[in-house]
Amino acid sequence: MSLQSDRLDAVAAHPGSPPRRSEEYEDLFDQAPVIFAALSGPAHLLEAANPAFFEAIGGDRGRGEVPIGELIPELAPQGVLDRLDAVYRTGTAYRARAARLVLGPPGAEREGFFDFTYEPRRDALGRIDGVVVIAVETTAFHHAQLLAAEQRLLLEQIASDAPLGEILTGMARAIEELSPELIVSVLLTDPDGTHLLHGTGPSLPAFYNDAIDGIAIGPDVGSCGTAAYLREPVIVTDIATDSRWKDYRDLAARADVAACWSTPIMGTDDRLLGTFAMYHRAPKAPADKDVALSGAFARIAALAIERHQALEAERAAQEREKAVRDDLAFVLEASTAITREPHYGDCLQCLARLTVPALAPLCTVHVLEDGRTRRIAVAAATPADEELLAAPGMQEEVDRAVRRVLASGMTETDHADVARGGRPALPGVTDYASVPLGARGRTFGVLTLLATGPPLDGHAIALAEELARRAASSADNAHQFTDRVRLARDLQAGLLPPELPRIPGADLAASYHPAGEGLDVGGDFYDVFPLPNHRWALMIGDVCGRGALAATTTGMVRHTARAAARLLHDPVAVVAAINDALTEGLVGEDFFVSLVYGELRHTASHLTLDLIRAGHVPPLVRRADGAVEQVTPSGLLLGVAPAFDGRVCRVDLFPGDSLVLVTDGITEARSAAGEFFDEHRLAAALHARRTASAGAAALVESVNAAVTAFAGPSTPDDQATLVLTAT
Repeated sequence: MSLQSDRLDAVAAHPGSPPRRSEEYEDLFDQAPVIFAALSGPAHLLEAANPAFFEAIGGDRGRGEVPIGELIPELAPQGVLDRLDAVYRTGTAYRARAARLVLGPPGAEREGFFDFTYEPRRDALGRIDGVVVIAVETTAFHHAQLLAAEQRLLLEQIASDAPLGEILTGMARAIEELSPELIVSVLLTDPDGTHLLHGTGPSLPAFYNDAIDGIAIGPDVGSCGTAAYLREPVIVTDIATDSRWKDYRDLAARADVAACWSTPIMGTDDRLLGTFAMYHRAPKAPADKDVALSGAFARIAALAIERHQALEAERAAQEREKAVRDDLAFVLEASTAITREPHYGDCLQCLARLTVPALAPLCTVHVLEDGRTRRIAVAAATPADEELLAAPGMQEEVDRAVRRVLASGMTETDHADVARGGRPALPGVTDYASVPLGARGRTFGVLTLLATGPPLDGHAIALAEELARRAASSADNAHQFTDRVRLARDLQAGLLPPELPRIPGADLAASYHPAGEGLDVGGDFYDVFPLPNHRWALMIGDVCGRGALAATTTGMVRHTARAAARLLHDPVAVVAAINDALTEGLVGEDFFVSLVYGELRHTASHLTLDLIRAGHVPPLVRRADGAVEQVTPSGLLLGVAPAFDGRVCRVDLFPGDSLVLVTDGITEARSAAGEFFDEHRLAAALHARRTASAGAAALVESVNAAVTAFAGPSTPDDQATLVLTAT
C-alpha cells in the first residue's frame, strides 16, 4: 500500500506527457478496488479513471475528456466542484472521511459514503495542472454501523423496560430508514396461540393493519399466518400470483404492497411469539442482506416480546399480591378492631359495622341464646337499606335462613337456593349470604350480608367467612374470658414452627419463653423454611406490642416472608416486601417490627448466609474456637418508612461455627438492680462454652441459663433464641 502511494506521489508531482500519464494511471489503478480519477485543468476535465470510478457513479456516462461537472451534474449542488476548485487554486489537498454523496441520474439515485482525498497535480515545472481524486466507498460499513447502533438502541430500550409498542415501532422505522424500499410489520401471538394481533406497522395503511389484526394462524393465511403455522420463514415474491394470498390479494392491492417475506418470532423456549414481515411495493425476492436483516431483528423482537411478557406477568403477580395484601389488611384491621371490644354485644356490633359497606350495604348478626335466635346487631349503608328489614316478610325470611345455617353450620347464599329450586330471593334484596359464627366446635351465631344492588361475589363471601371466623373467636372469648390464656398460648404456638426442619450440614435449636403468665400473645417469633435450589431461609423478629394485633402482624410477617422468599431471590427484596405489607396493611397503626432475615446455602466447604438486620438485636457468630463476633450492619425497623433501606451482610460458617439469634427479651432482661443483660453478657455466655460439643441445643441452653441466673425465671418480655451450627 505504501509503495502504491509513493508511486502516486511521484506521478502527481512529476507527471509525464498525457499519454504517458494515462498509462501510469492505468498501471496503478485499473484493477484496484479504490476509486480513482485524474482531472486536468481548471475545468476539471476527466483525463483518466478506473472501472471502480464508473461503477460508483452508476455506469458509463461517457468516457471522453469532459468536465467532471458535466459528466456527474449531481456533484455541483453537493459542493464537490467548489472543493476541487479550492484544491486547484490553493495547491492544498482536501481529505474527508465518511462523506455522504447522492449519485445517479434522477429516478435512479443512490446514497453512498466515501473516504476520499483530492490531491493537487503538478507539471515538471511545479505548476498545478490538475487534481487527482482517490476514494474508498464505505457505504456498507456505514450501514453496518447504523444497523449496530439501532440494534444497540433497541437493546437499551428493552433493558430499560420501554413499552413494547414503542420498541417495535422504533425497530420498524429504523429498518425502513436503513432500507427505504422495505415496509415492516410485526404481529404478536394472542394468549391462546391461535391468532396474530397487531404489534406495529407504522408505514402500512391503517385499514390494512386493522384488517390483519386478529388473523388466524394456519396454512394459506398470507405470509404471516402461514409462517406462524409452519414456524419457518415464508417468502412470497409476488402476492398477486401466490395461492397463500388468495383471500388477501385485494387488501394487499389497496395497500399497494406486492411482496411479503415473513419470519416467525420464536422465544427462548421455542414458543411462537409472533411474526416479523417485510413488504415490498413491487414483486421481489429477498437478497442475502434482507434475510440476514430479517433474522437479526426477529431475534431482537423476540427479546422485546419476552421481556414485555415477563413484565406483564410480574405486574399481574404484583396486582394479585396487592389484592391479597389488601384483603389481609382489611381482615387484620377489622378483626383487630373486633378483638378490642371487651363486651360480647359490642364485639358483634363492631363486626356488623365493619362489613358495611365494604362487603354489603346491609348486615345483620343473630346469635343463639337459650335455644332461641336473637338479632343482636344491625348495620346499614343508608336509612333506606335499614328500612328493608321492616318490609313485610323480610324479618321472617332472614330468621328462616339464620335457623338453617345454625343447624348446618355451613354458609348459605341465594344462589344455592336457586340452584336447588328452593326459595326465591328475599323481597327487595338482590342477593344474600348467611355465614356461620362458630367457636369451639359449635355454631352460636350467623352473620347475614344482604345486597340491594349488584349481587355478592365469591370474593366478598370469602372475606365475610374469614372475618366471621375471626369475629366468632373474639366474641366467644368475651363470653369465655377464662379461656384467654389457653387461646393465647395456642395462637402463639401457631405463629412458631411446630418443629425445626432438618438442614443437611447444620444443627438447629430454638427456644421460646412467653412473658409473665402468657395471658396476651407476644410478638417474638422465629421461622426456618426451605427455598428453591437447596437454599434455606431463617428469621427471627419481634413485633412491638402484644395481643391480637401483634399475633396477626407476626402471622403476616411470617406468611409474607414465606411467600415472597419463594418468588424473590434476593434477601433485600424479601424484607422490602415484608415492609410493604406492614406499611400498607396497618394504616394508622404505630406497629413496627424488628427482624433478622437470612438465606442459607451450601458451598463445597462451608455454609454461607446472607443476612439482613432491620433494627433487631445484632446476630452473633460463635466460632468453633469459642471466639464470638457481632454482625453489626443494620437497617431501619420495618413498618417505619414506606421504603426499606438495608444491605446484605455475608457470614461464612465453617464446621463448628454457630449463628446465634435472639430477641430483645434476652438482651433487655433486667437484674434486680435494674441492669440490662445486654449483648456483652450474651457474648460472654457463648464464649464460656469452649467444649468441642457446643452444638446448637447446648448453646441455647447456655443462653437461657445465663439469662435466668441474671434476671430470674420471670421477665416482662418474651424471649426467643434461634441457633444454627455448621456441622
